[in-house]
Amino acid sequence: MEKQKWGFKENHELHAAAALTVRNILQAIIGNIDETRTEKPMIHLGHGDPSVYPCFQTSSVVEDALVEAIRSAKYNCYAPGVGISPARRAVAEHLSKHLPYKLKTDDVFLTVGANHAIEVLIKVLARPGANILFPRPNYSLYEAQSRCNLLEVRHFDLLPEKGWEVDLDGVKALADDKTVAIVLINPGNPCGNVFTFNHMQKIAETARQLGILVIADEVYAYQVFGENPFIPMGVFGDIAPVVTLGTLSKRWIVPGWRFGWIAITDPTGILHKTGISGSIKSCLELTADPPTVIQAAVPHIMENTPDSFFLNINKLLKEAADMFYERIKEIPLVTCPHKPEGSMFAMVKINISAFDDVVDDTDFCMKLAREESMILFPGYAVGLKNWVRVSFAAEPEVLEDAIGRMKAFCLRHAKH
Repeated sequence: MEKQKWGFKENHELHAAAALTVRNILQAIIGNIDETRTEKPMIHLGHGDPSVYPCFQTSSVVEDALVEAIRSAKYNCYAPGVGISPARRAVAEHLSKHLPYKLKTDDVFLTVGANHAIEVLIKVLARPGANILFPRPNYSLYEAQSRCNLLEVRHFDLLPEKGWEVDLDGVKALADDKTVAIVLINPGNPCGNVFTFNHMQKIAETARQLGILVIADEVYAYQVFGENPFIPMGVFGDIAPVVTLGTLSKRWIVPGWRFGWIAITDPTGILHKTGISGSIKSCLELTADPPTVIQAAVPHIMENTPDSFFLNINKLLKEAADMFYERIKEIPLVTCPHKPEGSMFAMVKINISAFDDVVDDTDFCMKLAREESMILFPGYAVGLKNWVRVSFAAEPEVLEDAIGRMKAFCLRHAKH
């Protein structure tokens, strides 16, 4: 019997891109937990989602705003692709508080969280032969989306010995006339760093010199607790054009709401003149948008969430970061070169040569999951082999338990 031929086939490029995502990598590690080996409850420090802990609950203002939007029965409708005007205006006003100029409603585009914003921007910027500059280490979805859109990726280093500052000489060496943008994540994911005003100004001047735009990933905006205050990259928009990404997810502790935005922080109008703003709008006509009821809740959330809520969250994060940084020093075979100053993450280096039977960072994370029911994110996935990314956004007793488990694991596998 003749074998039937079909015109469709598996998309291997999608598999390759999905393999780079945080979700996919974490699922593989979680799948390695051996429940028959240990009765310990799982500790998940592999992603930035503290909403599971009672001390990190969102504000009642946030909850009430959504309930009110639902009960009004006014927002069960479709929304425009770019988002409803009141929500866009609220985000523009929120961002403008800390900029030397005012954003307009039309400068803001609403997205299904920051991941959607990344997808949109990569699609907008991709063209044959173009390349984009990413930090190393980086948030891995940028890599995955670039692979899907055939946008060449080039990496510049963040320097741990300088508090994870950008290697600006490396940036200049990487860029050419096909470079479209540089991505900055501040406060840092995965490094927990916060850039200084002077360093950010130098980055903007470098972008202007190279003729590229700056994608400012500010998902962790204002979640800072070190010496450096958070400075929005849009402050330097008159030097080089800036596209800012933000969300409710982290600062308001509602990652499952999937509400984010793209903001054009470009007082000189370069992104409008070059058609980037219009391209973002067109791209959003082709994709999904956040639920209308969540959009409707945003003005109330941004206007009425008390400062005390944010101060308390930052206090909890500072206490957790301080404890983590001090206690990690007690664990042999690992080091944290820079105390976290922002976001929810720290990068920890593994001294692989001192282990008896751990071959790399992936092996470390897999065995740690199997033996201790503890989840960390392997550094290879963010561009730093033999490091791990740790989220310290957990309750103190959970962090204590996690550090104890990690220490026991390292001692058990150390060379003797």
